[in-house]
Amino acid sequence: MGSAFRRFCAAFCCCCCSEENEPEEKAPLLNETLLYFDREAKKRRDQETNLWNEPGDPSHSERDDDRELYNLLQKRAKTRRGSQGYRRLSVDINAARQVRHGVKEKWKMILENLGFMDEAESLLTISATDSYDRMRNAPVARSLLQTLHSETSIFHSRDPPPERYMFILDRLLYLDVAEDFVANARRFYPKGAEDDEDDEPAPLLPFLLSRANQDTAGEEDELDDEEGSGFEADEDIFAKSLD
Repeated sequence: MGSAFRRFCAAFCCCCCSEENEPEEKAPLLNETLLYFDREAKKRRDQETNLWNEPGDPSHSERDDDRELYNLLQKRAKTRRGSQGYRRLSVDINAARQVRHGVKEKWKMILENLGFMDEAESLLTISATDSYDRMRNAPVARSLLQTLHSETSIFHSRDPPPERYMFILDRLLYLDVAEDFVANARRFYPKGAEDDEDDEPAPLLPFLLSRANQDTAGEEDELDDEEGSGFEADEDIFAKSLD
């Protein structure tokens, strides 16, 4: 009787049996939603940690500097954690990241000097979803990017200017402060000052290399701290890419 009644409900009634099936129907949708937000959070951490110069390139292969960093991360993901090779790769990864974060700090300082004390970090945040077709003044932004590269030392002069900063210049154009930003960049980071900046990391690298050669248990924890909050994102993203 009970089973016959349930079959009747399933065929002709929309309210009696729907409550029993509803949790099963919602579970896959809920899991997919949680997985989506988890992937997006990892992408944000990946961008914040590595500051990809071409943020719209998911393969990180279009630019030489992005490809080099990506290959280092891939290689480290395949290396036993805690080994000497792992620590040496971490040194190289940290050195590449320091250069990128150093450029970001220059931009942040100029933005704060222009009065964007609270908004500087958000103005400098770029995600993988930012696309060129959404830019309002792409040609002007690209021209200003080339001006900054050729007339200031705000970028590493040996590499092409990072495309990610074209998106930021587009935002500054919308706020009508892009020309002021370029003027301040010329003032604070004049062309030729990059020679002095190239000497700054020298004391740091021997220190990191000496630590990489120390085979102690405590050293591994210290090195992980230096890598910052992006370490777990690296492990998750690149481990999955190898599966």
